[in-house]
Amino acid sequence: MRAVIQRVKHANVVVDGVEVGAIGSGIMALVASGEGDSDADADYIANKIADLRIFEDTEGKMNLTVGDIDGSVLVISQFTLYGDCRKGRRPSFVKAMEPVEANRLVELVKHTIKDRGLPVQSGVFAADMKVSLLNDGPVTLLLDSSKSF
Repeated sequence: MRAVIQRVKHANVVVDGVEVGAIGSGIMALVASGEGDSDADADYIANKIADLRIFEDTEGKMNLTVGDIDGSVLVISQFTLYGDCRKGRRPSFVKAMEPVEANRLVELVKHTIKDRGLPVQSGVFAADMKVSLLNDGPVTLLLDSSKSF
């Protein structure tokens, strides 16, 4: 699985003109499943999101987790994280997982984060979503359950 994590002051997602998810300070996570991903990958991504120390302590150092700041997580499914742009001008998405299983794994990420006691909001899988955020820092990180960058 892959995720793009952004530390935000606030973020929201709108589908068909209706806000379906919104958070204040916390993490906005774009999450995608690739072929071959499993529950273990979802668990890895969820726990990384919950445990990342990317919020500043009183000394201005990144020492606090989203839970430490009483923040929330906005999870957005984003299959385009598996877009391969190395050849040609149009991305190939052949490495993205088929939708039914991809949705199950994204849901597992959300539930695992919730089980950690964190408030979680989300978008709608496979919908045309409009996402807005105020990036804090900016702090943006890439996660991949199968390799390092």
